[in-house]
Amino acid sequence: MITFQAENIDFPKIKKQPTKNWIKLVAENYGKKVGDINYLFCTDEKILEVNNQYLSHDFYTDIITFDYSEGNKISGDIFISLDTVRTNSQKYNTNFMEELYRVVIHGVLHLCGIDDKSEHEEKAMRQAENKALKMIQVQ
Repeated sequence: MITFQAENIDFPKIKKQPTKNWIKLVAENYGKKVGDINYLFCTDEKILEVNNQYLSHDFYTDIITFDYSEGNKISGDIFISLDTVRTNSQKYNTNFMEELYRVVIHGVLHLCGIDDKSEHEEKAMRQAENKALKMIQVQ
């Protein structure tokens, strides 16, 4: 089951069911089934708190993914800072919703086993995001 929640911020204008269908389709492309994925849209302050508390990182980010996947079933908690998504959309001169969907699928790609720690991995992640965005039917 895929859930979407917002904490102390306006809920983004995503279309829930088409977004869930897209997430499942992307996961299937990696041979994965969707278990429980919980999205929490939040502020920069909340994501900094989560970063500090669970990862010992003292910086803002657009997304934090906690992976609880087992075998081919992906599950996790995904925190997305809408503040940082908005800042990044301005920084990279992209539409806010496009940037939001990129971040939404970024978390799923992590759950599917794609990492982005090295420069090579980051390039592969961008390619996977771009491929997934071409499959989207929700905007």
